[in-house]
Amino acid sequence: MTLSPQDLRRLVDEPASRAGVSAVELTDAVLARIDALQPVTNAYITVTSELARADARLVDERRAQGEPLGRLAGMPVALKDNIDVAGVPGTRGSDWFRGRVPDADAEVARRLRAAGAVIVGKTTLHEFAYGATTNNPHYGACRNPWDPERVPGGSSGGSGAALGADQCLAALGTDTGGSVRIPAALNNVSALRPTYGLVSNRGTFPISASLDTVGPMARAIEDVAHVFAAIAGYDRDDPWAIEHAYEDPLAWLDYGSPTLAGVRIGLPTTFFFDDVEPAIARNARAAGDVLAGLGAELREIDVPGADHAVDAATQLIRAEALALHRERLDADPGRFGEDVRRRLELGHAISGADVAEAIVRMREWRVRMLRVFDDVDILLTPTTNATAPRIDDAEMIATTAQLTRFTYAWSLAWMPAVSVPSGLDCSGLPTGVQLAAAPYRDAVALRCGHALQQVTDWHRARPPV
Repeated sequence: MTLSPQDLRRLVDEPASRAGVSAVELTDAVLARIDALQPVTNAYITVTSELARADARLVDERRAQGEPLGRLAGMPVALKDNIDVAGVPGTRGSDWFRGRVPDADAEVARRLRAAGAVIVGKTTLHEFAYGATTNNPHYGACRNPWDPERVPGGSSGGSGAALGADQCLAALGTDTGGSVRIPAALNNVSALRPTYGLVSNRGTFPISASLDTVGPMARAIEDVAHVFAAIAGYDRDDPWAIEHAYEDPLAWLDYGSPTLAGVRIGLPTTFFFDDVEPAIARNARAAGDVLAGLGAELREIDVPGADHAVDAATQLIRAEALALHRERLDADPGRFGEDVRRRLELGHAISGADVAEAIVRMREWRVRMLRVFDDVDILLTPTTNATAPRIDDAEMIATTAQLTRFTYAWSLAWMPAVSVPSGLDCSGLPTGVQLAAAPYRDAVALRCGHALQQVTDWHRARPPV
């Protein structure tokens, strides 16, 4: 049976409807969708059609034989191209690694495949994952399916655009300061930045090891949660992993009628609703009202020092990115895209004393946030303060600073945060709302996002393409 785009849309929107569909049929439908829309979105650097079909056939064979299958059996998943897949080119979005083919899976790729996921390709990213536009000079600009003249966000822009256009059912990105949450908001899909250290970074190319994490993305939080459950867990071979107990991310999925009784949701009174487009703020507050209607308690709360947290995160990211690329930058600066080169060079102004001070501020900010979570379970903010800017207007450094304004602070605190769709603005562009929780309480943020999506259909809206 050949699945139509309408069939595929239903299968994306209704996970329960996938039970009777073969992995080969679903994979073929996604590959056809990629083929049809790749000229529009440029969401992929590499499409792994042969690998995907082989893995899909294996899932169907095991299903026919009655063998136990993983939680992601047959799900077509895309990976950002700074996450290694054995035998598949891993460019890291750069000219430096064009033609590089790793011989081993990243740990998250290994866990995805063990859970039965079908890898359909490697998605476009900002060069070296160091920018929020995904306007890549080496592999072409990735374009937002809601308006191909606009950016998809970044740096996991290809993962966001692919999901927004139904070119996969789930994706992985990496999030240093907002790089899964921003593309989720701008493409009308969902994403989780997990608690730092819960998901292995082994086999991924970093920006800032102090803040980086792999994050799952999908249209619905339900799928985000299933992917997170598959990839989370301690990896002793990852020097940045943290061994810590965390809540079952799937425990709340059995709720037939969503209730958030007893959940305390804080709306920051300063910073996170300042200098934001009116429709974005309005839609975020409307999402809060929906959650209150499900039994959550809304309360205004002071979150002092967020602006200073953003400054500290900026310092750390610039210093660590420069340290990572210093030899390449000294050897051949012209091999970098002009925007990434300029952003890397900003790191030269940061001294060792500046880094030491930023680390102190990071630790103080984490303690301050733990105190905030004595009074609330969730902090609700807009994900971004602007909708997707036009490609021609998006000067990368300024655009990155703008779009990360509300995401950096949670990264610095190593907190989990989900971004879920919150509606459209007056121009028909998506907006997102961010739900952040205390470290290791990823499940609380996922539960609230899932409850929101059970009683709204914002995440089901599709772009004109």
